[in-house]
Amino acid sequence: MTERKPPGVSFESFVDKQIREAAERGEFKRLAGFGRPLDDDRAPYDELWWIKGKIHSEGGSVLPPSLTLRKEAEDAVEAAGRAVSESQVRRILDEINKKIAEALKRPPSGPPLNLKPFDVDAMVEEWRKGREDRTRRDG
Repeated sequence: MTERKPPGVSFESFVDKQIREAAERGEFKRLAGFGRPLDDDRAPYDELWWIKGKIHSEGGSVLPPSLTLRKEAEDAVEAAGRAVSESQVRRILDEINKKIAEALKRPPSGPPLNLKPFDVDAMVEEWRKGREDRTRRDG
């Protein structure tokens, strides 16, 4: 798109021609987001949209640390429920319990944590019961 518009050609037809030729060459297929729906444009304008997008793309969080840990705890419970072995359940819960214990020693900023370490043995027992129920139902 670096060529200059020739004299006597309307700007609109010049741009339309370049877009059509680029589409024929397949240049739009290489763009990020090709084939995905556009974002909802009815949402209110957010001046920091690009910063939030960058943070999200790099795996960062805009939540306060206490809410981030609560979300991690929820995700850990779900992951433990989908685990394929008892040792995996214990590993998942031990990891989140270490994070919760650290946060209780030195409370993070943000809303109250409202978390306590999980009872690993009770969660393993729940996992076993759920596994037995699935086995009876499927088998």
